[in-house]
Amino acid sequence: MAKYNKPNKTSEQLVENLIAKGLIINDKKKVINYVRNIGYFRLKAYFHPLYQEPKHKKLFKPDASFDKLMNMYRFDRKLRILLFNEIEKIEIAFRSTIVSIVSEVLEDNFWMTERRYFKSEHHFNTSLALIQSEYEKSKEEFIIHFKHKYSDSCPYPPAWMIAEILPLGNLCHIFMNLMSPRAKKKVAKYFGLQEPSFASWMLVLGNLRNMCCHHSRTWNRELAINTANPQVTAFPWIDILKTNPKRIYYRICMIQYLLFTVSPNSRFKDKLKKLIEKYPTVDIAAVGFPSDWEDEPLWQYK
Repeated sequence: MAKYNKPNKTSEQLVENLIAKGLIINDKKKVINYVRNIGYFRLKAYFHPLYQEPKHKKLFKPDASFDKLMNMYRFDRKLRILLFNEIEKIEIAFRSTIVSIVSEVLEDNFWMTERRYFKSEHHFNTSLALIQSEYEKSKEEFIIHFKHKYSDSCPYPPAWMIAEILPLGNLCHIFMNLMSPRAKKKVAKYFGLQEPSFASWMLVLGNLRNMCCHHSRTWNRELAINTANPQVTAFPWIDILKTNPKRIYYRICMIQYLLFTVSPNSRFKDKLKKLIEKYPTVDIAAVGFPSDWEDEPLWQYK
């Protein structure tokens, strides 16, 4: 394997290098400050569409400017914030719904820590170990209260408490491992989907949520995790032939679809459209948007 031997460069040197490659920079001092506080490596991800052909030479187009680069960066940042806020609504609804419906179907408030309700013993044991860990270290008042009052008679709290302290991804795996088809179908139906598609969507949105939390780039990115396209839907869906399921646009559509149930009066489309209009130089096709995205049945539904 090759040895990494690239030398460290100061922010000033990095900016001079950008200028030498043809990037238009009107205020060098300001750009140096951006590079220092945002990081050259993070900003580098937005260089690619500004390069002239052939891209591997890494020379900028004649009209490429740092202002255009920052517009892409700002658009991406605000898109992440918008998506995170909407995913939060879906996540909270999922936590509440799975607890309510499964507890009702199984007639057991402690189903989440009972082996007999799950298909795979291995996956159950993995989930139980995580529940134990989260339960032991939790500082939530309701957990502390439960420990003081009920720990002698109950080793674990009821499902609605556990659901509040588990990461979304782990809750999705617990849902997928459930043995009861009736319980899973009922949860998925509430969100207007069939069970396999719903489980897939929640895992994918959990991954997107984590990307947003960790400030990972969403713009011009192809995601490794694919998702199941729904065959039967309760609400209008998109034309899958126009859409790359590995692009962020597909996940944006998933969010909009689930909001029909979770937040029927949501202004997500308006906020999304306003964001796009604010940055007209940003190519939304790089996010996976088709040119006629607003005409798709999903976005026309009210």
